[in-house]
Amino acid sequence: MAMLEMDDVSKHYGRLRVTDAVSFSVSAGEALGIIGPNGAGKTTIFNLIAGTVAPDSGRIVFDGVDVSALPARARCHRGIGRSFQIPHPFAGMSTYENVLVGAAFGRRRPERDSAEKAIEVLELTGLRRKANVLAGQLTLLERKRLEMARALASGPKLLLLDEIAGGLTEPECQELVAAIAEVRKAGVSIIWIEHVVHALLAVVDRIAVIDFGRKIAEGEPHAVMASREVAEIYMGVETTHD
Repeated sequence: MAMLEMDDVSKHYGRLRVTDAVSFSVSAGEALGIIGPNGAGKTTIFNLIAGTVAPDSGRIVFDGVDVSALPARARCHRGIGRSFQIPHPFAGMSTYENVLVGAAFGRRRPERDSAEKAIEVLELTGLRRKANVLAGQLTLLERKRLEMARALASGPKLLLLDEIAGGLTEPECQELVAAIAEVRKAGVSIIWIEHVVHALLAVVDRIAVIDFGRKIAEGEPHAVMASREVAEIYMGVETTHD
């Protein structure tokens, strides 16, 4: 059974169809990358999965349960964790306190369990030595790690990563990829939206390509990136047709 199934999910705002009958699935322990041009509908897909917007048609099944009508809080409690493209930590709180909030409220743990989970996640994401540093004093890479850590602290079965490598230097990107690889080893399923394609290729099992709200390709990462359609639509490269 798939961990997540999106079945012909559509969302529109007036005449603008942001997602158009999008379907894909993610198995337990699998990592799926999603790429596409700006405005293609990628973040809307995350909003639909996480429950911050409701689909107009189709259904979303998570861990065997149709969650299409459930609010975001209920989906988080069921095991869907999410990071955001732009980190917005509680700047006046320590790194540890930020992660503790995710542990305490994401899955409604007792206080002692929440503290233990927060420390575990700080270790996993390489932030243990920054535990007592105010989040507002962290570097961009550290804030990206914290964004992921807060989502992980809720104990997700499925982690949604939204352009978490954006704005990083190449060495920082490599550090982040290594941290995400550790998350995968912990058994968490991942869906990762990213423009830094080489980072995706180092982690994911499959890639799906979205354009104008439609899924235009899906499959083994290197095969998808080598396809003519992806080169023309995503990369903006004209290819010669036979």
